[in-house]
Amino acid sequence: MSRKILLEVKNLKQYFPLGRKSVVKAVDDVSFHIYEGETFGLVGESGSGKSTTGRTIIRLYDPTGGEVIFDDKVISNKKLPKDDKVYVNKHMQMIFQDPMACLNPRMTVMDIIAEGLDIHGLCKSKEERTQRVYELLRTVGLHEQHANRYPHEFSGGQRQRIGIARALAVEPKFIIADEPISALDVSIQAQVVNLLRKLQKENGLTYLFIAHDLSMVKHISTHIGVMYLGQMVEKGPADDVYMNPKHPYTKALLSAVPIPDPKVAKANKRIVLEGDIPSPIDPPPGCRFKGRCKDAMKVCSEINPEIKEVEPEHFVACHLYK
Repeated sequence: MSRKILLEVKNLKQYFPLGRKSVVKAVDDVSFHIYEGETFGLVGESGSGKSTTGRTIIRLYDPTGGEVIFDDKVISNKKLPKDDKVYVNKHMQMIFQDPMACLNPRMTVMDIIAEGLDIHGLCKSKEERTQRVYELLRTVGLHEQHANRYPHEFSGGQRQRIGIARALAVEPKFIIADEPISALDVSIQAQVVNLLRKLQKENGLTYLFIAHDLSMVKHISTHIGVMYLGQMVEKGPADDVYMNPKHPYTKALLSAVPIPDPKVAKANKRIVLEGDIPSPIDPPPGCRFKGRCKDAMKVCSEINPEIKEVEPEHFVACHLYK
């Protein structure tokens, strides 16, 4: 049985002009694809371009270059046909990082969750609308009586659940979760991730899960992509990337993941990166990681490495792998 690719991103570029001459290359030539029903985890430190990638895919920004293909439709064109636009708006949803900033404080939870239902005309009566919102609240572990409250009356974890319920309301195929747990307490993070996994199994959802916590990403992802300064430096099946990282940057990221077993933790050598991250404004020639890499060679200053397959389905952009 062949798996269907639901989302394909080809050579995506997102540049932001800065003054007259400079541009910030927030996303520079990024490619990956996500199979239906799977989760692609996108990781990297702050400023690597993860969130910008997610926002460009869902058309919050018009891409500078490249192509985004969703469910066999090219959705990156500036002039998207109206039918395709409606299709994308219904079947692609986003869960944002800060649940308080993305929930309208003047609207009740009932109206926040039902907004998508109203826009797409998915409920025929007020009674059906109310019942659908109650059902969604129960799905994400909240109660019906929460429907008439306002966002400020909830905790951070509950607000994130409201955000998830809002994303689920229109029965999407694909959800972009943009650092959905980074603003939450550690005890709540696992609850939200487990809820996302449960919803994925029940509804056959496909996720792009953006985070900087590698241990949480491995917990939920089928495949992982590692970004550094706007470029994809490594991607592959989650277990392969985690157990056998290839890129020096991925190795450093993984060495910082806390290990609960003290004996294993003691044996695990922490890789501390030195040097500064170069500016994304007109980045230097060659590999963008070279200034912080202990394995840097002469070629790294001259040629930016292309991403290539070094093991089945495991890709890396590094001159160490010919």
